Amino acid sequence: MKFIFLLLCVVFSPLLHLNSSTHKSVTCTRTEYREEYIPGTKSSPGYVRSYEIDVKIPCNGDNAEKRDDNDCTDGKIAGALLGGGAGAAMSRGKGRWWAVPLGAVIGSKIGCDAAGG
Repeated sequence: MKFIFLLLCVVFSPLLHLNSSTHKSVTCTRTEYREEYIPGTKSSPGYVRSYEIDVKIPCNGDNAEKRDDNDCTDGKIAGALLGGGAGAAMSRGKGRWWAVPLGAVIGSKIGCDAAGG
């Protein structure tokens, strides 16, 4: 039974690291050329003032700014309890010193992912 638990940990550990990156805030901009006519008077003729400004635009059709507002605290706690309990149930004797903490860590990661984190 210990070997099955260890085998599952080894098999699923690469999957746990796929979504472990932190989302970063992304802002896309575009430079726009603008002109403004400044009217004049009889003694001082008008002129055209030109300038460039940066305008925020959506990135790839999404919102201009992406933020990770997901909180997975509840999923971590529930997953850690369930994972630690599963580690304790599947291990015997001296094997529990590593199976319970490992189950809790893996369970907290799985619980966080399941909660939308």
